[in-house]
Amino acid sequence: MMLPIRQLAVLALLAAVAPRAQAQDALKVGAMAPATAPLETLDGKPADVSSYVGKGPVVIEFWAAWCGNCRALAPQLAAASKRHAGKIKFLTIAVSFNETVDVVKKHLATHPLAGDVLYDRSGEASEKFDAPGTSYVVILDKKGKVVYTGIGAEQKLADAIRKAL
Repeated sequence: MMLPIRQLAVLALLAAVAPRAQAQDALKVGAMAPATAPLETLDGKPADVSSYVGKGPVVIEFWAAWCGNCRALAPQLAAASKRHAGKIKFLTIAVSFNETVDVVKKHLATHPLAGDVLYDRSGEASEKFDAPGTSYVVILDKKGKVVYTGIGAEQKLADAIRKAL
């Protein structure tokens, strides 16, 4: 049986990042948030993660509409966003791998996410944050120091968020 091209692309991406994701050797806890690359709002306006850093704790997820782990993680992020409203900023960075802004907008119309959603058209922000794949979460404290990184559907975010506060 032949798999559709989209499924083959996703499998290839997962195979490429699997060893790195398992090792959790992405951004190191204790490091400062990297200088970021250009992002954009879903309306095409320029944006940058640096405008969020240093103004309070930030939870960042590298996300895609096609990502099953992201869908599984969404309720946990939504609950944390509600629980910590006004104390911590939630930021979703939609990756551009096999995904357009229109696909992101369409998905969000029926499946809203917590916090702000930005689009990484060039992939530079994903690269600077050493994102090993989608469902990658980085939590920064109020000074912009990394207090947590993790990937996958089964993440323990509550304790990490408490460290950021």
